[in-house]
Amino acid sequence: MTEFASRALGPDLPAALDEAAHRCLVAGFDGTTTVPDTLKRLIDRGLGGVILFTRNVRDAGQVRELTEILRTLRPDLLVAIDNEGGGIGHLVAAGAPEVPGSWALGVADDLRLTAGCADALAGHLLSLGITASYAPVADVQSRPENPIVRTRAFGGDPELVSRHLRAWIAATEARGVASCAKHFPGHGGTVTDSHHELAVDPRPYDRLDLAPFRAAVDAGVPMLMSAHVVFPALDPGRPATLSPRILSDLLRGELGFEGVLVSDALEMKAIADRYGEAAGARLALAAGADQVIVAVPDLEVTLACRDAVLHALASGELPEERVTEAAERVRRLALRYAVPPRPETVAAWDDGAGLTAARRAVRRSGAPLPGAMPGAHVVDLFPAPHPALNWGGEDLLTGVRAFDAAATGTAVAAEPGDVEAVVEAALRAAEGRPLVVATCDAGLYPWQGRVRDALLAVRPDALLVSTGLPEPGGALCAHGRGRVNLRAVAEVLTGRAV
Repeated sequence: MTEFASRALGPDLPAALDEAAHRCLVAGFDGTTTVPDTLKRLIDRGLGGVILFTRNVRDAGQVRELTEILRTLRPDLLVAIDNEGGGIGHLVAAGAPEVPGSWALGVADDLRLTAGCADALAGHLLSLGITASYAPVADVQSRPENPIVRTRAFGGDPELVSRHLRAWIAATEARGVASCAKHFPGHGGTVTDSHHELAVDPRPYDRLDLAPFRAAVDAGVPMLMSAHVVFPALDPGRPATLSPRILSDLLRGELGFEGVLVSDALEMKAIADRYGEAAGARLALAAGADQVIVAVPDLEVTLACRDAVLHALASGELPEERVTEAAERVRRLALRYAVPPRPETVAAWDDGAGLTAARRAVRRSGAPLPGAMPGAHVVDLFPAPHPALNWGGEDLLTGVRAFDAAATGTAVAAEPGDVEAVVEAALRAAEGRPLVVATCDAGLYPWQGRVRDALLAVRPDALLVSTGLPEPGGALCAHGRGRVNLRAVAEVLTGRAV
């Protein structure tokens, strides 16, 4: 008997309870045109959802075929994806609408533009057969040192974040796509990234950024995602994803959330290194989560999480009523969102809302716009793309050269081995021509500051651009590194601004 067949038998549980346990799982997988046999078996047992990533995307037609195959296997399967906009997305190859990240939308502060961008993303998802979006980000960027939220947030003011959340959720809901506010009860007050290690928010209860989540609940958001963050003021012993005090008492009891509560990915180091994914799945469901995400394509990890839940049910460690309650919430969500309309019936969306918002954000950077800089040499400094967020590594030089073929420059992604050599090469290439130096969150990445300062020491006339959060001395700020953000800056640098 094969290992999978042996596992598939599992504990001797009633069929309805076995199906309920499977509904509480969301699985990642490999494949663009076929579904792995292991995933087919999980779906047959009642798997609640799948999450797609760039690895599952080749083009729009292929994605539509893949989602149709998945729903042929189970019509009520939720097909979800991270779809925040800006540089955070997995559907570039499938023709995703170009919209700026949330921070730029907050800077533009036009709720019609935010709704237009959310509508475009949701309409595109429907055209591909995807009906659940793990967005928007409800976190408030509260700490300058925060390494993971930053321009993914609408801003640093809870009220501003709240009103843009409401606009985003309403527009997504109007399309019939399930939105998901994340990461409860907030990831913006940490100085670590829970993808890499356990994060802690040390603030007292009255300083936590709960207002946007209250706004999301009041707006009827159908899903919330938990944070792998410890909040000593709420529960000093466990991260939110595993805390009954935070998930059940605070979110369900005090905030009154009745929708589906989904965990952030269990393979993130904050859970995997301290508890293990399998124990994390069991503990998260016991704490009050309704679904747990296993985003890695290794389905053995998903099976281990599933088995931990089944054995905890069989032993009584995980109460049956907790899992059946969770599965019922997932079932109701699926009834409402799982089946998309036919692609040809999806109404068109506004392709211009994103560029309008990105342009508006650049113009609100606080400094007078510079004149055109023809033939500029552009030095674009930015950190390596985050592997979990799948930012595509877009660079400013490409955007500038789209309007000015005489422009030159280099994109420096991650710390160079020889900073002096990079500086010397840039100064030689920029001799006799305008110099543009762009940084992205240089405060978090000191090497960028060293390159910038060395260039300015010789070329104090260089124009400084910020492509992350605003930085001192920047003449322009993109407020994000999405392609449309960088295009809006390129338009200014080349005199194409409208």
